[in-house]
Amino acid sequence: MAKTTYATGKRKSAVAKVWIKPGKGKIEVNGMDLNTWLGGHEAIKLKVVQPLLVTKQETLIDVTAKTLGGGYSAQAEALRHGIARALSNLDRAFRASLKPAGLLTRDSRSVERKKFGRRKARRSPQFSKR
Repeated sequence: MAKTTYATGKRKSAVAKVWIKPGKGKIEVNGMDLNTWLGGHEAIKLKVVQPLLVTKQETLIDVTAKTLGGGYSAQAEALRHGIARALSNLDRAFRASLKPAGLLTRDSRSVERKKFGRRKARRSPQFSKR
């Protein structure tokens, strides 16, 4: 387990490029550590480290990632997806714990497009009888 592994995670329009390698549990995103990148969003931080907690690798793996597109929440979920895929590529035994937790499945939900004659995707203009 002495090699660097790469994987890509996606969510909505956000993409996360993730590299993992054996280390001390440091997570670096866009050149910043996780606390600087996400600030006080503790619930979102827990989502990011969830694959590491499920596989009990939080103090054994260093994560380096580059995220782009979308908002910080979608980027964090893309990062979670990328970390899970990289762990699965690193050791096939991790797949048995990541798959039932739903961490290897890409969340394909995205924003519905706006239709012609509508205010939003489904919102109609206000009806006027006269």
